[in-house]
Amino acid sequence: MALEFDEQLSRLQKPDRNEMTDEQYEIFNKAVEGMEKNWGFINNLFKVLPLNAAEYVGFLNFKSSLFNPETCYLSDADKEMIGVVVSATNGCNYCLTTHGDNLRGLTGDPDLCDTLSYNYRAARNLTPKQRALCDYAYFVTAYPREIDTEQVENLRKVGFNDHEILEAAFVAGFFNYTNRWVSTISPVPNKGHYMHNRKKD
Repeated sequence: MALEFDEQLSRLQKPDRNEMTDEQYEIFNKAVEGMEKNWGFINNLFKVLPLNAAEYVGFLNFKSSLFNPETCYLSDADKEMIGVVVSATNGCNYCLTTHGDNLRGLTGDPDLCDTLSYNYRAARNLTPKQRALCDYAYFVTAYPREIDTEQVENLRKVGFNDHEILEAAFVAGFFNYTNRWVSTISPVPNKGHYMHNRKKD
């Protein structure tokens, strides 16, 4: 299905296909192919960001670099967990909706994902490494002026190497960056995300 921009899905104006090159439009279409296959719908944010086509291409490239299994060090589940904790700390409802869905799909544990969304400290079945990642994601989001050597050492103590620590920092920074502008433009969350990847009775 070709990507269309016929709905008002944020505080901003709808993207105009005529302001995009054919190459940009094809990139945008390719970016949503996996969504339709995995979710059965297109995440609304990806119908909003083509408003600034060139910047959106840069965003897609940046995001892909952080979730490339051939070059990355942390698992996708670890990175989505960081994203959920950061988004919960920032109160970014849209990002929680989307990345909570992603994390449920990766872990198969909707109860854990919901707990992380409300208060990660209440999660009882986190491994020491997962808890350390959550602690790190929360601290650097809530107290950016107080980041020091301790945050790196806490991750090393539970077994993370420096490649993984740098990637955790990239991912936490990415989600903080994303939360800010997503909250600004306020896209409409997809209803499909709320119940997707939840166990059925």
